[in-house]
Amino acid sequence: MDNIAIYTKALEAAKAAEHDYRQQHGEGFMCGFAWIYFPNGRDKFVNWLKKNNIGDKHWQKGYEIWNVTKCGSQSIDLKEHSSRVFAAVLREHGIQCMAQSRLD
Repeated sequence: MDNIAIYTKALEAAKAAEHDYRQQHGEGFMCGFAWIYFPNGRDKFVNWLKKNNIGDKHWQKGYEIWNVTKCGSQSIDLKEHSSRVFAAVLREHGIQCMAQSRLD
């Protein structure tokens, strides 16, 4: 599977997970941020992300994509859930990454 197909699959899964979570639990009350962190900033998939202007260099090392679904809510619950699903799909395809988050 090529990079665009993997990215598209992960994004669709994350958006579906966000929608389902919102339907079942609402948005929650805590505000925050969630992102996908790639520890290897020179990985083949990360190079594809850079080439397509998706994400940014991590402040310390590696690479990151904030708010992968472009969720318009401030709910950390929605953002964390969709980020975990996105990262899980990427890991299924051998891409080293992890979902991270913090409260605002």
